[in-house]
Amino acid sequence: MSTQTLFLQLDAPFAAFRWLQAGVYRGTSPVIPPSAAWGLALNLAAIETRGGLDEAVTPIRPDAPHLDIAVGIVRPGQSSTLYQQLHTYPVGGSGKEFQARTHGAKYWIAPAKRELLAGLCCVVGVRGDGGVVDRIPEGLKGTLEGARYGLPFAGDNQFLFDRIDVIDSPTAVRWFVPLKAGEAQKESTRLTTNIDRQDASRTAAPLFAPTPPQACPDAAWIDIGPTLPAN
Repeated sequence: MSTQTLFLQLDAPFAAFRWLQAGVYRGTSPVIPPSAAWGLALNLAAIETRGGLDEAVTPIRPDAPHLDIAVGIVRPGQSSTLYQQLHTYPVGGSGKEFQARTHGAKYWIAPAKRELLAGLCCVVGVRGDGGVVDRIPEGLKGTLEGARYGLPFAGDNQFLFDRIDVIDSPTAVRWFVPLKAGEAQKESTRLTTNIDRQDASRTAAPLFAPTPPQACPDAAWIDIGPTLPAN
């Protein structure tokens, strides 16, 4: 099995990469998390990552290929906010007195403030089995046979990329590298490396911090892929 490395530059007029959160303020990570970059890379390669669609929560396919992923910023997105009316699902009998008044319409709606990134330009490094990585440029050109699920979007299905380009090894990117236990650094942030939709306690979000602009360091590469089910 040959190993190939590929770098993608992602330009998004608007982006939002949200972790699992509740409340009236919904934040965003400053860059595409490695877990989302893994899903994007496989989507471009027309490789399905979803498991069975007949379950209440769609799982990750257990045999989806692992990839080494690195993420970095060329141009940071400007942090902006918007207000939105969010329809939520009440817990138990909460708000049931409102249900009759709306005559079948949504009755549990609350305003929320949502953070987004404007003008983000980031880079995703993809390293892995050449049979997988070599499919990504073909997917971008539309020359892959077979169906591909959905559109690539910038963390929110209302935000699409302006451009996704295959680029040579970049030399002036602020790469996000994981911090060691006890380390503290400015601009540190948690980025998801594994999403477990069926058991949120098994979702992994280590602490990362960006480097000065440089070529991709070894420490930026993170193995991303489905984890073994809990015993």
